[in-house]
Amino acid sequence: MAVGNLRKMSVHLGEEVEYTLNLSSDVGMNELVGQEIQLEWLGKINCTNCGKVTKNSFGQGFCYTCFTTAPESAECILRPELCRAHLGEGRDPAWEERNHNQPHVVYLAASSAIKVGITRETQVPTRWIDQGASSAIRLAETPNRYQAGIVEVALKEFFTDKTHWQKMLKNDIDESIDLVEAKWELEEHLPGDIIDLFSENDDIIELNYPVLLYPEKVKSLSFDKTSTVRGKLAGIKGQYLIFDTGEVINIRKHTGYHVEIK
Repeated sequence: MAVGNLRKMSVHLGEEVEYTLNLSSDVGMNELVGQEIQLEWLGKINCTNCGKVTKNSFGQGFCYTCFTTAPESAECILRPELCRAHLGEGRDPAWEERNHNQPHVVYLAASSAIKVGITRETQVPTRWIDQGASSAIRLAETPNRYQAGIVEVALKEFFTDKTHWQKMLKNDIDESIDLVEAKWELEEHLPGDIIDLFSENDDIIELNYPVLLYPEKVKSLSFDKTSTVRGKLAGIKGQYLIFDTGEVINIRKHTGYHVEIK
């Protein structure tokens, strides 16, 4: 049994992705796959930025004040092409310098389709795992978040930037996807200044998740509707717990919720 405020599960890439739920004690979630578990929301939500109790969670774990002021929830989190960290600007220039004015990677990830995304260099391959990708490849490497965003915008003409979460949880994978081919086909379509940022690293990272049974139909659960979630854990993919009933719960969505697991 462990108690605490939920944060996204920490991950480690091995032969199989290893998940840890960090509460009052670290819970190795892979060991629980195939077992009955219970998660109970204890009725409290704490802002992950300031720690205050909040009635509602905004932007995955913030109280409303922090949602509107914290750099972690700024517009450039979702739209990196608007980032101003390289100009020494932003909600908190010091935070922006440490986190956004740093090397970033533009990547292609495969699941039911090819998705384009960006992440800080230090978040490879964590970001790919959190999105439930089956495989991923580096596409471009940039000195900051803004330039990565510019590359991503150019690529949206060719690839989606959304994760189809239900298809991901059903393990609906397009086996015909060739990430290396898709990457270098772009040379014919993109301007030279973007091609110049392309990574020569064509290694494809394959991601295997601890799942015994993928659901045929997916039903999303929320602590806002039911305070107790229980059942046999059939697997974990992305930041979702998958139960053998086809029900799933997104741990990251409930960041800040005070829960007990047993």
